[in-house]
Amino acid sequence: MPDELLERLRRFKSDAFPQYRDQFQQLVDDGQQPLTLFIGCSDSRIVPYLLTGAGPGELFLVRNVGAFVPPYDQSQGFHGTAAAIEFAVLNLEVRRIIVCGHSHCGAVRALYGEVPAAAQNLVRWLELGREAVLPVAEPGPEVLRRTEQRAIVLQLERLMNYPMVRERVESDTLTLHGWYYVIEDGEVHVFDVGLGGFIPASQAEHAGTGPYLHQARLPLDGSGVPAAED
Repeated sequence: MPDELLERLRRFKSDAFPQYRDQFQQLVDDGQQPLTLFIGCSDSRIVPYLLTGAGPGELFLVRNVGAFVPPYDQSQGFHGTAAAIEFAVLNLEVRRIIVCGHSHCGAVRALYGEVPAAAQNLVRWLELGREAVLPVAEPGPEVLRRTEQRAIVLQLERLMNYPMVRERVESDTLTLHGWYYVIEDGEVHVFDVGLGGFIPASQAEHAGTGPYLHQARLPLDGSGVPAAED
C-alpha cells in the first residue's frame, strides 16, 4: 500500500520547496520576525495562510481546540498556548494578536453536550469557553453562532490579563483582533468594539479590535459582545 504521507513529503521537497528556497534561507540566516500571532482553532477547515494570504515567516501560529486562551495565572495548569503568547510578545515582539474562531465549531457545540468520559483533558479545557454559553436547553444555529462569537471576545478579554499584552496594548505597540470565520461563506467577520459586534470584512473599516474601548471594559449587550458606548 502506498505511503501517502511519505509521497507528500517527497513532493514538498521536489516541487514546493525550490520555490521558497531563498526565502527559507533568509529566515534561517536572519531568524524569524513574524509580526502576527495567530491563535486559531485546531479545526482542519481553518487554514490561516489561506485566510491571510501570508507566506513563510509571517505568522506565529498557535492552534488548539476552540481557539481558547488559558488564564495567565496558571489556574488551569501549564499550557503551551500561554507559553506561546509570552514568547510571541516578549521574544518575537509581534505587533498583532488574532483570535480566530469559526462557524460550526465542535468545541462550542461540545459545551452544550456531553464529552466522552475518557476525554478528561478535553473536559477541563472546554471550561475555558464556559462563560460564553447561553442559558438554553437545546442550542439552535443562532445560539451556536452567538456562543462562537462570545467565546472569541472572552479570549480577547483573557489576553488582556497577560501583563505583557496589556502593557503593549495600552502603549499602542500591540493590537488585538477578534475574527469569526464563516466557513460556508468564505467570509471573516471582524470584531468591532465600537460597534459592539462582528462585521463582515467586506464591509469593515479595519481588521478588528480588542475587547476594550479607551481601555475601559464595556458591558455585554444582548448578543454577548461588549456594547458600544453612548
